[in-house]
Amino acid sequence: MSKSLPYSMKDVHYDNAKFRHRSLFKVVTQTLLTSNTRRECLSCSTGKFLGLLMIFGLACLMLTHTNKAHSVSDGLAKGIGTNGEHKEVTDVGIRFKKLFRRAPRLPPRLSPDEKIIHRNFTSKLNEPNVEEQWKARQQNVKDAFTHAWSGYKKFAMGYDELMPVSRLGVDGLGGLGATVVDALDTAMIMGLDEVVSEAGSWIESHLLDRIRQKGQVNLFETTIRVLGGLLSAYHLSGGDQGMTLAQKGPKPTIYLDIAKNLADRLLSAFTSSPTAIPFSDVVLRDSSAHSAPGGLSSTSEVSTLQLEFNYLSAISGDPKYSTEGMKVLAHLKTLPKTEGLVPIYISPHSGEFSGENIRLGSRGDSYYEYLIKVWLQLRDTQDGNFTYLHDMYEEAMRGVKHMLVQKSIPSELVFVGELPVGPKGYLSPKMDHLVCSAFSILEF
Repeated sequence: MSKSLPYSMKDVHYDNAKFRHRSLFKVVTQTLLTSNTRRECLSCSTGKFLGLLMIFGLACLMLTHTNKAHSVSDGLAKGIGTNGEHKEVTDVGIRFKKLFRRAPRLPPRLSPDEKIIHRNFTSKLNEPNVEEQWKARQQNVKDAFTHAWSGYKKFAMGYDELMPVSRLGVDGLGGLGATVVDALDTAMIMGLDEVVSEAGSWIESHLLDRIRQKGQVNLFETTIRVLGGLLSAYHLSGGDQGMTLAQKGPKPTIYLDIAKNLADRLLSAFTSSPTAIPFSDVVLRDSSAHSAPGGLSSTSEVSTLQLEFNYLSAISGDPKYSTEGMKVLAHLKTLPKTEGLVPIYISPHSGEFSGENIRLGSRGDSYYEYLIKVWLQLRDTQDGNFTYLHDMYEEAMRGVKHMLVQKSIPSELVFVGELPVGPKGYLSPKMDHLVCSAFSILEF
């Protein structure tokens, strides 16, 4: 089977072994020899006597059944057997057979590779219905999205999030209507013009005022959700000769103007810092910034801003956004690493990593993700040589496979662990949901 699958054939063989037919002799001997209770019983003289008595009784039962069956069949042949006698012996034989009947055989488990082959073969038999099945699945996803949007619009329109049980809105991401902006590009892709119109109208009427009035927001969350959502809406509504998926809603320039206003305020996180590492928190209404409690920033957060800022520079013609964002990655290139792996905290005051905790989970995950994505975004541009991003990514993936990837015992299931106290410490088997994306970029 493929080496890339985090699965062990030992598990398949073990499960299939449970469903193999076993002879009567194996059943009896394995039961007697492997059962702790019987082993204890046979260790005493009484247990041995009872065991022998049970075997003797079974032998007598089998001999008696055979003799009765032969005698009755002979009697029937001579015409002297009665219906009652035949019925009695038949009933005994049925009961005896039921005593040793086999358990129903279940189909063996297939390995992941065998499942794919079986699924592909089965799908070919039903090819005329494949397209209809996919359309039905797509519609189910759209229905779920529409249901979620209708609940949000009814109970929490304009808030960052909806609490479904209490049916109340809550501003957990700075109060910029994160759900509205975050859902807009998804609605465009799904072709839900009514949702696009509702979300776009709210953004055009309210978001700019929110940005001017609101206080503290997190640089990372606001960039990937609000700024990223505005830039996606700009592209999907036809801006910069992008895809025109939305027939309703504001003009693309509305999204771009609001995105620039927001980004100008977020830039204070970069310009206020004494190093290339930005502060984590921004006060939007006065364009000021400060570090988080404790003074540290997350490594993943400071390195997960560049896609949005690079694209904004490309469509606005103003290089300042990209310049500030790329300073971070250029600085991270110069810092010491362990086989390409980095700690999850970094100080904007010193520009150095803090602590030794290394993991692909929260606060570390998207650092590795954006190395390759930013390289793909910029590799064909004329702005400079960005091959160092690809080199950093390649080195990090080798480090992940060498230092973080292990197999469980005894099932040999592949997992990506953590180094809570650094590369010289123990490997923790903890693997949270954010690490699952690593399996799409690693080959085992």
